[in-house]
Order: sequence, then structure tokens, then C-alpha cells
Amino acid sequence: MATILDNILETKRQEIDQLRLAANIGKLVRTRTTPYRSLRQRLVERGKLGVIAEIKRKSPSKGTIQTQVDPVARAQVYERAGAAAISVLTDREYFQGTIDDLRAVRECVAIPVLRKDFIIDELQIDEAVGAGADVVLLIAAAMPPARLSELSAYAKAQGLEVLLEVHNADEVEAALAANPSILGINNRDLHTFEVDLGVSEAILRELPADVVVIAESGVFGPADASRMAAAGARGILVGELLMRHANLEDVATCLSELQVPYESLGNIR
Repeated sequence: MATILDNILETKRQEIDQLRLAANIGKLVRTRTTPYRSLRQRLVERGKLGVIAEIKRKSPSKGTIQTQVDPVARAQVYERAGAAAISVLTDREYFQGTIDDLRAVRECVAIPVLRKDFIIDELQIDEAVGAGADVVLLIAAAMPPARLSELSAYAKAQGLEVLLEVHNADEVEAALAANPSILGINNRDLHTFEVDLGVSEAILRELPADVVVIAESGVFGPADASRMAAAGARGILVGELLMRHANLEDVATCLSELQVPYESLGNIR
């Protein structure tokens, strides 16, 4: 039986065909006018847990979260509240995002911007460069190890950092072989959509200390953030929790509470 990931990847292949047509007639923008910003450096240098704050309207697992979203206003609040970076969902079919959201966010903030999408082709990386992304997401479960390494190397050659996502310990070896800038551990099971913070804790215990890690999914308050920081994560990617707040003042308060100081935990990877 096809999983939601299988369905998404099939949609991506169709979108890539359209990107290829745009590239063939010179309508795919591959150059940028903004400087690159390093998410890895920000995570390493901070004395507290970094929050990658996400702009996400809906998801396959949660349905509609919030449709009336001003990406610029929200991104500016994220930055003022101390976010280490901003993640922008650019998938249209399943998350109601667009690449234009990313362009708009890039123009209004000075912190790193992550293109969060299901990237399986170099053309999507070119598009991310043209839109001003600093980091792209690659997903270990979406492709064979050799292809993972190819796309990681290509993204880095374009000046981007690579956040490489795993969902279980079996994917770690291939992910590290692709030499990512940052390893992401997604606590959500791709098949059941159940979330377990223990996934990050178990994988982190087995990783070399020099691997910079962010935990993804399942952080719904300061206690969860502290748990991930104590396990050794340098950052957390938070979408639903922040997007459930329509009031931007509440967003800022929520984000600030997630930035756990490492000194309070006595644990820094």
C-alpha cells in the first residue's frame, strides 16, 4: 500500500517536469542577490537551544492548521523573538505553501531560511537558490543512499547548507555518509504518524559528538524542548505549536519559552 510519502514523491516528480520546462525556456531563476547565512554556525555558537520556527498552513497528518497566514509578519515576529532560523514549507499540494512564501520571507529577515520541501532533483535546489534559501531539506527515506549523497554534494556546491532528515536508526549511516551540514531527527513515524521524542534520544546517544543535530516534530512546550536539549540536540524544528497561535504576541512568547539555556541542563554536545 502506498504511503503518504510515496504519494507526495509522485507529485514532486510531476512538479519537476514543470520545473524542467521552465528551465528549458530560461524561466527558472538560479541566481541570488542576498548573502548566504549559516544555520549550522548559529546553532553551534548559541548558548541556548535554537528554534527553527516554521511557517506551515496545513499538513497531511494534522490537516488545516491555519490558513490566514501572513508569512512576512510571522517571520518578522519569529526573528524578533530569537528564532535561530525560519523554515518555510514550499509544498503546495499537501501543505498549502509556495516558493513565493520563501522569497517573501527571505526579503524581510536577516536570519537563515530553510526551504522545507520534498527535494529529489537538482532543479529544486536551483529553485531554492534563486528564491534565497540558505538551507535545504533532504529526506533519507525519499531516495537511495547514493542519490542522497549526490544531492547533498550538489546543494553544497551551490552554497547551501543541507539539513538531512532521518526517521530511525537504520537511516543514520546513509545520512552521515552524505556529509550533511546538520542532521535532523524526525520523531514522527512516517507510516503511523505517531510521535515519540524517544526516537531523538535513542539516536543521539549513538552519534559522534561533532554531529550537529536538530530534533523535529513532537515539541509542544518548554518541557519537550528541555528534553531534547538534555538529549544533546542543538536545535528543534517547531511548526504546529507556533502555527496554532493566531495572535502574534502569543507566538513570540511561545517561541521565547522554547529557547532553553544549555547552562541550566549542564549538557552541551
